[in-house]
Amino acid sequence: MSGSNSSVPGSGATPEPLLFTVHSMPSPALDDIARRTASGRLKMFLVLAICAAPVIASYLTYFVIRPQARTNYSELITPTVAVPGDLPLTTLSGQPVPPLSLKGQWLMVVVADGVCDPACEKRLYIQRQLHESLGAEKGRVDKVWLITDDNPPRPELMTAIDQGQPPTVLRVSREALAHWLVPATGHRLDEHIYVVDPMGQWMMRVPAEPDPAKLKRDIDRLLRASSTWDTAGR
Repeated sequence: MSGSNSSVPGSGATPEPLLFTVHSMPSPALDDIARRTASGRLKMFLVLAICAAPVIASYLTYFVIRPQARTNYSELITPTVAVPGDLPLTTLSGQPVPPLSLKGQWLMVVVADGVCDPACEKRLYIQRQLHESLGAEKGRVDKVWLITDDNPPRPELMTAIDQGQPPTVLRVSREALAHWLVPATGHRLDEHIYVVDPMGQWMMRVPAEPDPAKLKRDIDRLLRASSTWDTAGR
């Protein structure tokens, strides 16, 4: 039969070789590298998530889960604003102060010029009295007065605010400070007390002419909500 020899074993026809496509075969080395890369990225994200989880959880607890979070007196800043790394802070004697040195504590920040009018004095008084009222928790909170001009503060005022734990008093230009702290619409920068968290994030603005009792409730709630990840001292 015509063509029958092609199918008969031993007929002398040269068998066609089997062909393998090399590039289609999996490469163990490449697969191992891909697995290691994916595993490394996953571990990195897990570490970041674990580090951030306490902070996120405390904020969620305070502002979302608990009913009283919806009745906070002060205004929550969203998103929070990090202290600029180039904020030109100086001591009263003119020595530069690294802005990131403010991190590590909750801050109650008063902004005013060196002359400090009666409204400024009232805010500094509220700041001092509120700090003293925190009792055992006051070690987690620092008082800060940012002076926005070159005028020296009055000695008698410094003596008054130094009672208890002395505040951190620094100079910074109003223009530079405006890149971090912002007043409410229709108000001046120096009409508020600003709350900054231990990570250096401005996160709350106290209303002008603050009610000390309502402000204390806000601070107490913040300290309770952050107690799992924040400790006293930098």
